[in-house]
Amino acid sequence: MSMTEEVPAHLQGNGRPVTEEVTLTDLKVIGTVPPELDGRYLRNGANPLTGMSAHPFFGDGMIHGVRLRDGKAQWYRNRYVQTPFIADPSIDILDPSVTLDMTCSKANTHIVGHAGKILALEEGHFPYVLDGELNTVGSTDFGGVLKGPFTAHPKICPTTGELLAFGYAPLEPYLTYLRVSADGRLVQVEPITVTGPTMMHDFNITENHVIFMDLPAVFNLDLALEGKMPIHWSDTYPARLGVMPRTGNDSQVKWYDINPCYVFHPMNSYEDGDKIVLDVARFDHIWRDDDMDFPNPMLWRWVINTTTGKVSEEQIDDRPAEFPRVNDAVIGKKHRYGYEMSMGNAGFGEVDAGAILKYDRERGSRQSVELGKGRVSGEAVFVPSASASSEDDGYLMTYVYDQASDSSEFVIFDALTMADEPIAKIQLPRIPFGFHGSWVPAAVAD
Repeated sequence: MSMTEEVPAHLQGNGRPVTEEVTLTDLKVIGTVPPELDGRYLRNGANPLTGMSAHPFFGDGMIHGVRLRDGKAQWYRNRYVQTPFIADPSIDILDPSVTLDMTCSKANTHIVGHAGKILALEEGHFPYVLDGELNTVGSTDFGGVLKGPFTAHPKICPTTGELLAFGYAPLEPYLTYLRVSADGRLVQVEPITVTGPTMMHDFNITENHVIFMDLPAVFNLDLALEGKMPIHWSDTYPARLGVMPRTGNDSQVKWYDINPCYVFHPMNSYEDGDKIVLDVARFDHIWRDDDMDFPNPMLWRWVINTTTGKVSEEQIDDRPAEFPRVNDAVIGKKHRYGYEMSMGNAGFGEVDAGAILKYDRERGSRQSVELGKGRVSGEAVFVPSASASSEDDGYLMTYVYDQASDSSEFVIFDALTMADEPIAKIQLPRIPFGFHGSWVPAAVAD
């Protein structure tokens, strides 16, 4: 049989998992690492320990990290998050008893720093805590307060320091709002009424509200019994946005109808008088035909008019792109700039001509760092410069894969100028495509 027939598409090309955990300390920097950068760039992704997984979302969590200090790259290391699946690779992720065991996380989607802890996240189970060397400390239920899933996409409020989150589940309660204090205590657990068992990958915050995205990707546990992704597209499930005060409860949620679609990741949201503005990477649908049915995502803007109860919907760009980010200092506040990654026309494991996109929402313009044929980046994480004079004065960090050399680089681009040549780059072993990452300052992890 050919490689294409034997190996799923998401495990080919740069989707191939790596098998070895390494620590590299003799790292050569080409260019200049800004000496003000003191911390860790960390990125999570699904890297199956056995070498095989039935779906791109089912691999085991592996963290790839670079430690920056004093203008140097002190180390690169990659480590599996030590979940039950690493101790026993025979565990079936689709077994209902595994789904309901909150410690059985793949911990493969995102990684954030909050309240002195590094959290590896996957949306169906408890977070996993890592130390600054990427060793696994263990799962956390926030002192016994957390009873169910915790999202892979919490939002850290730049004003209060709170970690705002939620959990969704195939059984009731289908949605639960979670609020973690700046010092790491889970202080609010609020069940939210939704139409049914929807998959809610991400959500939105503003200075005074949270916005839930109740969209037509819903659980079907019969599919799990068949060994398939247990979520599918529904043509009858209503698409809507739910707005609730950040310290509110279920009775205070106001729902607004929108056109059917799916959003894995919003760029940001904010309040503008009696309106709430959301920029999102929007799919027309997902998983309608099969569990690899992903149409091209496009940047859209939704504007909720809280007075009229209507939502306006506008497509912003026709260049496919995903993994939107903003400067963390404007999360929940009005943003001028946002960033996305474009993989060209590449599918899972494929490489086309990648780019990092920068949107100026005030001017309605787009700039890009074009990476060239056979080169593609991951999600670009914004880090402000020490003496930033504007929202976009800072750096964009990510890993870039080069197909010709079958290797990767850690790169730092100038977010202000969006010059194609990075400020600094470090040659690394091949890093498979992954999901989300964060800049974790030394003050959080040391």
